[in-house]
Amino acid sequence: MNPVSSTFPTIKRKQGPISGEAHIHGKPHVASRIHSSIGAILVDSGRLTPENTERILQLQIEQNQRFGDAAVKLGLLSQEDIRFALSRQFDYLYLPESDTSLNHELVTAYKPFSPVAEKLRGLRSQLMLRWYNAETRRNGLAIMSPGLGEGRSFIAANLAIVFSQLGERTLLIDGDLRNPRQHQLFKLSNGGGLSGMLSGRNGTEAISRVSPLPGLSVLPAGAVPPNPQELIGRSLFAELLQLLIRDFDVVILDTPAASEYAEAQTIAVGTGAALMLARKNHSAVSEMSKLTFGLTETHVNLVGSILNDF
Repeated sequence: MNPVSSTFPTIKRKQGPISGEAHIHGKPHVASRIHSSIGAILVDSGRLTPENTERILQLQIEQNQRFGDAAVKLGLLSQEDIRFALSRQFDYLYLPESDTSLNHELVTAYKPFSPVAEKLRGLRSQLMLRWYNAETRRNGLAIMSPGLGEGRSFIAANLAIVFSQLGERTLLIDGDLRNPRQHQLFKLSNGGGLSGMLSGRNGTEAISRVSPLPGLSVLPAGAVPPNPQELIGRSLFAELLQLLIRDFDVVILDTPAASEYAEAQTIAVGTGAALMLARKNHSAVSEMSKLTFGLTETHVNLVGSILNDF
């Protein structure tokens, strides 16, 4: 999936009640890790032995090199090891490629130094300038597109991750009650979720913290109901959404195809802001125009658009 942006820079491809007690309170206590040396971090993680650390330090002193450069020169560490240590030193957590706890489509979690992740961070920066305002609680955003298979789930998931990496308490909601995907990307149970909350079958225990990514929580769609449009159209959805928007710093919503299902527009009205995307050589201009007109008519702030190149 290779998103490229038009309005934005080019992109190549709790558990518990909703309350202050249920928050992921900012960043974890990592003061000791932030101040640890790269060598100590690598030894603690098992990537380096104390004996080899001494060899690296000796070469570092002799040749006036940085620790990482000396380690790579000796063949004791790879550039990936150095990036790993720096990410821990500066509290910028990501997952090693060998980790299978999440789907590898979450490139911002597995490849944060890749061009794709860098462009997604650029998108985040543009959104911070054009849309986000914590003081006025302008922090809910619907990811929308006209048709099926245009990349909404990919963008929503990875955008939520980069916001959480910024230190924002971020909630990703799968509002697509017809073709949900977020539970697959984050490897979560989809038994309760949003549909269960809206039908009164479960409460906020359906919100799952993503333990490998501090600061990120996900509310999956839940079981596919026979009446998704009616569930989203209930006042309970609007009330729940506003409560979550107050409780989290950033709330990102994945939505169903807007040209196919009317509840996508209802979700956008609930958030008050939308990011629209289309798929190159796939999305119809007429459908994009229709969606833009519909958002304008309902006073939804269309903050930007992305063209996905698969």
